[in-house]
Amino acid sequence: MGRKRFHSLKQVKFRASWNKYNLYNLTRLKPINTAFLTFYQQKWKAKSMSRGYHGEQIREKQWQRMFTPKLNAVVPMDPRYLAENDGSELAAGRGSGLEQPVDPTRLRFGRKNIPYMHMTYAPIEKRLDMAIFRALFASSAKQARQFVTHGKVKVNGKKMPYPGYLLNPGDLFQVEPDSVLFATGAPKDMEQKRKGRQLRKSSTRVNITMDKFRTARREKRAAERAARMEKEAAAEAAGEAVKPRVKAEKPTLEDNIVIRQQRQADAVELLKQADLLFNNRRKPLSAKQKQGLRTLVKKVRVFQAQCFRLSIEKLEKTRAEISAEWKEVRTHPREQAKREKAQAKKVAAPKAVDPDTKPKLTYNEKITKQLEEERQLRMSKIKEEVHDPTKPYATPWRPRPYMSAFAFIPRYLEVNHKICSAVYLRDPVARPGLTEVPTPFPQEIQQLAFTWYLRRR
Repeated sequence: MGRKRFHSLKQVKFRASWNKYNLYNLTRLKPINTAFLTFYQQKWKAKSMSRGYHGEQIREKQWQRMFTPKLNAVVPMDPRYLAENDGSELAAGRGSGLEQPVDPTRLRFGRKNIPYMHMTYAPIEKRLDMAIFRALFASSAKQARQFVTHGKVKVNGKKMPYPGYLLNPGDLFQVEPDSVLFATGAPKDMEQKRKGRQLRKSSTRVNITMDKFRTARREKRAAERAARMEKEAAAEAAGEAVKPRVKAEKPTLEDNIVIRQQRQADAVELLKQADLLFNNRRKPLSAKQKQGLRTLVKKVRVFQAQCFRLSIEKLEKTRAEISAEWKEVRTHPREQAKREKAQAKKVAAPKAVDPDTKPKLTYNEKITKQLEEERQLRMSKIKEEVHDPTKPYATPWRPRPYMSAFAFIPRYLEVNHKICSAVYLRDPVARPGLTEVPTPFPQEIQQLAFTWYLRRR
């Protein structure tokens, strides 16, 4: 017996999830039939339906503490009227009979009314886990909560392990890209699952990195041994006496200290010469030379700091690399080009002119050809790397099924999906004909739920 499915078609549940059964249940949402229900039963049914979607992961007592009867809304007013009047004219006729009576037949209720009741669950939108779900970083509110508790989320650059953290306007929250790709990506097919299983089994049996290292070291030693044996055999064939191998004597501690001090002094002298070369106004360096010189100075400073940490062999190797780079930096590009040109003239022989030679390409044609070669190389690399069996989602990545029905972002969030981060701009508000709290429930259900919680304050 497999695990019982949470979402079903018989027992209808409405949840903040991208599940396909949940999507079908949302399409079957109907208004509450008030014919045979008391007012109390209507309120209870409305709050149970809406609470399943809004804040499924929150305890009821916790939500009752968060609930507030204040409903944030924005009423646009004429700026010209606000500039001409200060508000005192609205109270000028009160009690004197000068005010005009309200005619209820002339009142208009259309699409531009402010949907106050849709703001019932607005405090839940401030929570970190709900904001992650609204930003399309998770496929359900419960999964967003799991990301937070597992340490996958940062708020303003710091790890935030509390899913109930209430965001302030201007807060930046980030989710690990791999988690977002797993949550919003399609699941693996059977072939990719099998390859991933095989890879995990092989990686648990043997450490792949260490195995490669040991194999390379074994091959290197075998090659050295074979070369030495060939050399000795050639010497014996020539009649020469083979000298017995004697291990080189290790330098003493005093010699080590002297060598390291000398290398440190060389680094200091090189830094002085680099400073003089950089500030030389008679022979100014080119931009490329300056860039290379700055890189070399960084390497020399690291070398100077590690003179008493590295081994003697590694110290000498690093010194040789720095000396080679220093020669390249000191040589001016023009002088180097002249030398190379003169050397090429000496070495190169006169070439016969072939009548069938192709015409030379123009600059634009060369650039176009180079860009096309780079594009083909990049595409070949993508094709090689795109199928990654170590990932928990299907590769190449594609959105999970039925995602498009939920792919919308509220106005109070500014999301950048390239870096998996978003900014909580402000608290959600209601506007004429528009609410910023995403909900599938009509105003009647929201009003009954609001009345249910209002009587329990």
